[in-house]
Formats: sequence, C-alpha cells, structure tokens
Amino acid sequence: MKLTLLFRSKEKKLVLNINKQKLTLALVAVCGIFLVSSRSTSSLEEDIVRIHYAKSGFDEQANELDSLKTSTEQRMTGMMLKLAEIESEMQHLDLLGERLVAEANLNPEEFSFSEDLSQEVVTPLAKDDLLIKMQSMLEQIQNKSVQLSALESLMLSRHIQDESRLEGKPIKSGWLSSYYGVRKDPFTGKPALHKGLDFAGKEGEPVISTGSGIVTWAGSRYGYGNLVEINHGNGLTTRYGHNKSLNVKIGDVVTKGQNIAVMGNTGRSTGAHVHYEVIRKGKQLDPLPFVYRKKGS
Repeated sequence: MKLTLLFRSKEKKLVLNINKQKLTLALVAVCGIFLVSSRSTSSLEEDIVRIHYAKSGFDEQANELDSLKTSTEQRMTGMMLKLAEIESEMQHLDLLGERLVAEANLNPEEFSFSEDLSQEVVTPLAKDDLLIKMQSMLEQIQNKSVQLSALESLMLSRHIQDESRLEGKPIKSGWLSSYYGVRKDPFTGKPALHKGLDFAGKEGEPVISTGSGIVTWAGSRYGYGNLVEINHGNGLTTRYGHNKSLNVKIGDVVTKGQNIAVMGNTGRSTGAHVHYEVIRKGKQLDPLPFVYRKKGS
C-alpha cells in the first residue's frame, strides 16, 4: 500500500510518497499527541478523587476520635460514680468505727474514724487529679483497715476476758443446798471443810460452765464421781462434781453457759446435785462471790 500527496504552488511542485510503514508511524505519533494533550484533564480528575478519598479518611478518623472521646467520658463518669460509692462506704465504716469505739469505752482520739472527708467526688476531675484522688482513697482505706483490725483485736480480747470471767450458777434450775466452809460431814458426822458449793436439783438437769475455758479433766475422780475441771486462765479453775454423765472431754474449748454435764449422784454423794468449786493457783476459794458477782465488777 502506498499513499501519494501532491502539493502545488506557483513556483514549486512537491510530491510526497508515503508507504505503509511511514503511515503507521504517523498515526502512532498523532495518537500520542492526542494522549498528551488530554493528560491535563485526566490528572485533574485523579486529583479530585484523591482529595475526596483523603477527606473521607479524615471524616472516618474524626468519627472514630469522637466515639473514643465519648467512650472515654463514659468510662470517666463511671469511675467517678464508683469513687463516690467507695467514699460513701468509707463514711459508713467511719460511723461503725465511731460507734464501736464508743461502745467499747475507748479513747476516740486514738482512732481516726471521726475525721471529716473534705473532698467529695461530685465534679469531673482531670486524669492526674483522678489518680491522686484514687491514691488518697486507697491510703485511707488501708489506714481504716488497720484501725478496724486493731479495734477488732481489742474487742475480741475484751470479749474473751468477759467470757472467761466467772459468774453465775453452774445450773439452769435447782437451788443452793450447801455452802462453802466447815460443816458436818454427811457420812462421818464429824466437822469437815466443805471446799465448794452444792446445788441440788433433779437428776438429768443440765450442768453449765460458769465461764469459757479449756477442759483439763473429764472423767471419774475419787470422791467427786464423774468430774469436769475447766481452766479459765489467770490461775482460775472450776470443778463440777457428782455428774451422771459428761458432755465434754479433755482438751475441749467450752464457752460460758455451755452444757458440760448431766446432774447426777455419783461419787461421795447423798443425792442428785452439783458440787461446784473455784480454785485459784491450787487453793479452793468460796465460790459464792463468783456466783452472785455483778456484771462489770
């Protein structure tokens, strides 16, 4: 294939012969010129697309940031409410501590339960302020915990002393039938020292401990029949003799008022009763002052 172009003028005549290869090159060149000329329009559209994409990304990040801000504010509000709840509980503990100190007749100045919590969690706090508040409350809680433990120990010690304190009768029902001191022995008829009190009653009635302590004897002993002996500390011991049967054994810890035996008539006895002794450092005392002892004396 061949293309002939003829150009004429008054002075000259030009004949141009273009073969297939040259025609193809010319067409490619023309297409290239068109592509280059249209490049500016395509670049502007691409820039607009890029700007729109970037804007969409920023909008998405802004939404995420706003959601994070809302979530953080909600968590902060929740923490503030929790701190307020903890502070309210601390105030209740303070009131309880004050009441216990008063009931135990202790010096309130030795405890800080009455201290006023001047800073209340009622307004939003900055992060640093919130951390400081939390640390302060933690220290207060630890301090109050130590004081409550000390108060518990004091009251427990006082309770143990009250429980081990001897008072009252060793029976729930019955009557005092024989006093401490010299009396006529029911078996020999001769004067003899009666080293305790006798409480008579019906066989089978409960015998109770007059104070808390540890059982150091639970079994038969000459003259006493079935005997229970309790060590109450501070050198004090009580004995409960002539029982029909025993409800405790050696090593048992008993409390005041606990049923330790059943009233009987065993050993050197003439009828159902409890022989009750109070011993201090190995010496028998008259139990009567302990039986009718007033509380707190």
